[in-house]
Amino acid sequence: MTGTLAPTQPLTAADRCDRCGAQAYVRVVLSSGGELLFCAHHMREHDDSIRKIASEIQDETSRLHEKPATSAEDER
Repeated sequence: MTGTLAPTQPLTAADRCDRCGAQAYVRVVLSSGGELLFCAHHMREHDDSIRKIASEIQDETSRLHEKPATSAEDER
């Protein structure tokens, strides 16, 4: 093992919050080697505690403000 972190995959709709089951927008890689997934609400609620035990945080909460893509058929 080289100690380098593997590239993290983007979160999808199949990734669910470990606290409530909502869609996860944050992946937390723990210093101990585990991983947790959180919705934006639960990440905000536990942010200080999580940052103390995390080695990496993948935060995709900005996607919550993106407008959905429209297809060519929607423009007709």
